[in-house]
Amino acid sequence: MRKLPFDTVLVANRGEIAVRIIKTLRELKLRSAIVYHDLDAGAPAVSMADMAIAVSGRTPVAAYLDTAQIIAAAREARVGAIHPGYGFLAENAEFARTVAESGFAFVGPTPESIELMGDKIRARNFVQRNGFPVVPSAIEEDDPASFILRARSVGVPLLVKASAGGGGKGMRIVRDFDTLENAIAQARSEAQRYFGDDRLYIERYIEKPRHIEVQVLGDAFGNVIHLFERECSVQRRFQKIIEEAPASTLPPGLRERICETAVGIARAANYRNAGTVEFIVDGGEFYFLEMNTRLQVEHPVTEMITGIDIVAEQLYVAGGHELRFSQPDIVSTGHAIEARVYAEAPERGFAPARGKVLVLDYPRGRELRIDSGILQGQQITTAFDPLLAKVIVHSPTRNEAAQKAERAMQELVLLGCETNASFLARILADEQFLSGQIHTGYLDENPQLTAGDSASDLSTFLAAAALLTRPVRDSADAVPELHASLGGWRNA
Repeated sequence: MRKLPFDTVLVANRGEIAVRIIKTLRELKLRSAIVYHDLDAGAPAVSMADMAIAVSGRTPVAAYLDTAQIIAAAREARVGAIHPGYGFLAENAEFARTVAESGFAFVGPTPESIELMGDKIRARNFVQRNGFPVVPSAIEEDDPASFILRARSVGVPLLVKASAGGGGKGMRIVRDFDTLENAIAQARSEAQRYFGDDRLYIERYIEKPRHIEVQVLGDAFGNVIHLFERECSVQRRFQKIIEEAPASTLPPGLRERICETAVGIARAANYRNAGTVEFIVDGGEFYFLEMNTRLQVEHPVTEMITGIDIVAEQLYVAGGHELRFSQPDIVSTGHAIEARVYAEAPERGFAPARGKVLVLDYPRGRELRIDSGILQGQQITTAFDPLLAKVIVHSPTRNEAAQKAERAMQELVLLGCETNASFLARILADEQFLSGQIHTGYLDENPQLTAGDSASDLSTFLAAAALLTRPVRDSADAVPELHASLGGWRNA
């Protein structure tokens, strides 16, 4: 095991990703510190960390975005490195720069890489200049006065996107030029609200693309490798909900071209640490979509097929080491699927859910991994992202993995807060999903998957649940006093 120049790492995050990072720190015999808001005081990550330091803010999310408090916590805990996880400050170049200037190792790419690839317009222009494929588009800041005219020249359908966007925020599909200006206004307003940056661009909207991404790793010595690709085409509202590795039904030659292109883009950007290059695939063609300069939510499926702990590699690179693997060393084995368990109600338009976790029991089995950030008794609020846990399975084949994942979703028990577990199980058992005929519009084409159980089924389930409770069961089993007074008498 290589020696690292730090023995304690601050996790500047919460939930399941904080738990996941702390597990690797333990395996590497490193100490962990964590910042937490009062709402997370009883969360698993806070209990697991060797030191926990409270932070506060105008809102719970604001507490995790407060650079000054995080740096102060790092000093108090005497850490040598800070891991941002994903979300919050993970792709904030100024935060990465402040971390380095404060004397800590930032477990992620350089601020320059974050600035280059984190801005979708800059990233797109950079990729195009270096000869890699991008979708036809119009960028507002090139010439704001002619933006709408240039957008029209691209042709419908169009996708309006925020330069600083992510997670489907600041995005609108335009199929009719009459709605273009309204879509631009809505996307601009949403982009300003969520990212404080209302810059937009428009690109040709490919109707039924596949969303394929490639996990890359780079170091400070110019080495860049890929850990193969992931399929992320099952999405709702541009948000991934089921991911798998490798991508299904992807021709070997196309897979190789996509992975080589991802490495080429990362190498051109002098990228170091873990990152993901995302593409949209249309038949036999593919186009650069964006690069996420952080650890991805779905990284476990890559770990399952390669056996490589990506967080450990992040730490080694942050500690100044060369990559421990060359490309020929990376082997893909079997198939992995990840299902994201959200606190939401798919049957009610994916409305966020809240409540106290009364009963929590996760499925168990070989090659089944649960990345969870909650405990039984914990209060689930709408203050944070609704992701509660990730169920990841690995099997020799895709069909076996899908069956295992479906069974796991059916076995998962979480009472007290609505989740999308049944919705995920329906997808995993769907014939179109099992045949690999998926694309980013798959759920829109199959509304029955979202609609859920019929009213009669729901009534049956509620009745069965009621009969399992002690007061109802006692009432049903009780013998009326008149009948009880007859004792054991029978009419022979």
